[in-house]
Amino acid sequence: MPSRPGFGAVCSAQWDGWNCVPEISFHALATDKMAQTSTAETNSELIGSHHGQVSAGDIAVGVIVGRTSEFFDFFVYAIASVIVFPKLVFPTHDPLAGTLYSFAIFALAFIARPFGTVLFMAVDRAYGRGAKLTIALFLLGTSTVAIAFLPASGEIGAVAVWLLALARIGQGLALGGTWDGLPSLLALNAPHNRRGIYAMIPQLGAPIGLIVASLLFAFFVANLSADDFFSWGWRYPFFVAFAINVVALFARLRIVVTPEFSKLYESGDLQPTRIRETVKTEGRNVVIGAFAPLASFALFHMVTVFPLSWVFLFTNEGPARFLLIEAVSALFGIAAIVASGPLADRVGRRALLGGSAIAIATFSGFAPQLLNGGTVGEALFMVLGFILLGLSFGQSSGVVASSFSRHHRYTGSAITSDLAWMFGAGFAPLAALLLAGNFGLIAAGAYLLSGAACTLLALWIDGKRSVGDRAAD
Repeated sequence: MPSRPGFGAVCSAQWDGWNCVPEISFHALATDKMAQTSTAETNSELIGSHHGQVSAGDIAVGVIVGRTSEFFDFFVYAIASVIVFPKLVFPTHDPLAGTLYSFAIFALAFIARPFGTVLFMAVDRAYGRGAKLTIALFLLGTSTVAIAFLPASGEIGAVAVWLLALARIGQGLALGGTWDGLPSLLALNAPHNRRGIYAMIPQLGAPIGLIVASLLFAFFVANLSADDFFSWGWRYPFFVAFAINVVALFARLRIVVTPEFSKLYESGDLQPTRIRETVKTEGRNVVIGAFAPLASFALFHMVTVFPLSWVFLFTNEGPARFLLIEAVSALFGIAAIVASGPLADRVGRRALLGGSAIAIATFSGFAPQLLNGGTVGEALFMVLGFILLGLSFGQSSGVVASSFSRHHRYTGSAITSDLAWMFGAGFAPLAALLLAGNFGLIAAGAYLLSGAACTLLALWIDGKRSVGDRAAD
């Protein structure tokens, strides 16, 4: 294996903001407020009170801000797991083994996430959604910023591994509590002919979070020496993550304490039910919903985390240039997510997911080899991958939410999302790199192909069921 590549030449990137929030019209709801609110909820209301009643557009913005903050935390850790932790935490292992160990710790958050959902649903039932979000986002921000203070294993030995694992588990538990039901609120109020557009809104946070994280790391990698970067430069994105979480907390609290949201909560439409009750009543939907989006969730890591690890380990290219390629490609992902809305409204969400799964299966057979094709091959792989990801991932939450009865939709959607991320994405970087490192890039597509097969099987089984009380596409 070639030695770990050095850092590339100084480079810079400019990027413009975007405005991709569609105008949304909601049904008028009663303006009763919950009798009791936590201190954090009260403060949030006071901050936003001069704006009057929160508009539907604010709700959409709150959804995107919340998801962006979560995915920014996610990608900051993911990038560091490739270019930082193998050297910082596993310096006695060769680069490939160190990265595999890093990916194993990466997966811990996805294992912990369902347990976080169980824990924070209890908090939700006892103290309210505002309290749950405050605690969860505080835990997420604290776990993330704690990584910024992680000493190298050369200073504290194997304790560094355990501290990193503990912080990663903390992130996973917190992510289980960040489910706020806002995507379900959008789905419940979606006009019949615009459900696809409403379903894609929460998914925009993923590529936006990736762009910000990639550009931050690219800046520090390109403008610092290797010694400075590994000493202190890599820590700054984790500090930024804490600041973003504070902003996201108040943006989301300003939404969840609105009269519209509170009325839906009190009426039972978005009430947190007990996990056991939800699984007993909606178990079939949970299983189907967990496997239906696996193609897009597996592709999610195949075009974000895995290619960075391959390029960093097996080519002479430094990480800065590829991070810029990743950020630019994510713009295509944003466009594809937006396009998935009207496309799903025209052909149906399940038809779009099924067609995307077939395209992903085809993509898995030839595209990974493009990573060995230099800058052109890498860019082609990333752009094609993000377009497919946007079309499928843009509707992955909608098909899940539509399967549940209104009473169990809030809790059922959270459980299903946790399981889908764990099975479809949690082990994807580890499996893909392990396969590619031992059998070549063509083997990396095997994991992606398995995800596409699971999606097609789940959609086929779902299509055989009686429509019953499910919302029709």
